[in-house]
Amino acid sequence: MAVRKIAFLGLLCVGFPLHLDAGSIPPSRPPKLGSAAALVKDQHSGEILMSKQADVAMPIASITKLMTAMVVLDSRPNMNEILTIEEVDKDTLRNSTSHLSVGTRLTRREALLVALLASENRAAHALGRTYHGGVPALVKAMNEKARALELSETRFDDPTGLSDGNVSTAQDLSLLVNAAYGYSEIRACTTTGSTTLLVGRRQVRFLNTNALVRNRRWQIGLSKTGYIEEGGRCLVMQTQLAKRPILIVLLHSVGKNTRIGDANRIKHWLEGNKAIVRKQSAKGKKQRSAREPHR
Repeated sequence: MAVRKIAFLGLLCVGFPLHLDAGSIPPSRPPKLGSAAALVKDQHSGEILMSKQADVAMPIASITKLMTAMVVLDSRPNMNEILTIEEVDKDTLRNSTSHLSVGTRLTRREALLVALLASENRAAHALGRTYHGGVPALVKAMNEKARALELSETRFDDPTGLSDGNVSTAQDLSLLVNAAYGYSEIRACTTTGSTTLLVGRRQVRFLNTNALVRNRRWQIGLSKTGYIEEGGRCLVMQTQLAKRPILIVLLHSVGKNTRIGDANRIKHWLEGNKAIVRKQSAKGKKQRSAREPHR
């Protein structure tokens, strides 16, 4: 399906029924989600608990930065090297604002942190610009890694996610998030609530774009948001729900708070069902029993 049809499709899909795998899902009625596409998946078993248009490719905005981070880290660069934000790092496609003025000096580690935590586009572009071979080489490596991870419906066009040519499906993104979870640096950056950096002569505070990271009711191991007009508001997370590790992908949410509302609805649905909690508890006991020596 052509990417340019996705925005219209997303509007049609807001009320699209969820697909649930029989025999493995809590017995209560699943929540209605405002996101056009969604996937809820057990990270360890791969069991799909909920899906909605999970095989439809659409723009993924700044979710892209997770792949940018993985490829940069794979190259094993000097994370303490000083990078300088340059004029070329400014967003000329959408003219988005940034707290990083031209001339700002920061380490590659700090650039990775604010690119993931605060979704700073200039930081993400600087990471690509200073990659061996520059942005074109980084984007090529991103697409090669996507193929290696068997993300068959995923394509990357730039390292920031500002281009609507960065597309994927909820199913593919669950695999991408699982891969990104294997990087301790990405887990740490995406779950930091806020950070403060020296920008010029002033201290600037950067907040995590996912407010749920600062919510004590959530146990989040990885998180990333995204937004461009063509892709709506997106959210991916690794979290603990109903005593099990869960991957959540929400794409093309219309409305500023819809993706957060959907995440909370999923949480209440899973944790409010005693059946799934009992099932997971029984599974845990069985695994512990298998590890114990016979007496």
